[in-house]
Amino acid sequence: MNIYVGNLNFKVEESDLTRVFEEFGTVSSCNIITDKYSGRSKGFGFVTMDNDEEGNKAIQELNGTTLEDREMVVNEARPKKEY
Repeated sequence: MNIYVGNLNFKVEESDLTRVFEEFGTVSSCNIITDKYSGRSKGFGFVTMDNDEEGNKAIQELNGTTLEDREMVVNEARPKKEY
């Protein structure tokens, strides 16, 4: 299950996000999206969890919670659009 995590504090690192989601199950990957020129976080990322049940529980429990003074938006990621 691919999970979108938005409204992240720019100081949050992938290891922080992984740690938060690991409380709900196994995290297979974590990626915070950065600006390709400055390298600065864009304030959102994606977490992949292999087990959908664990992923859904993480979404329910973490959406609206605070990480580094910002209220996270957590939901199932939409598929990438083909252009």
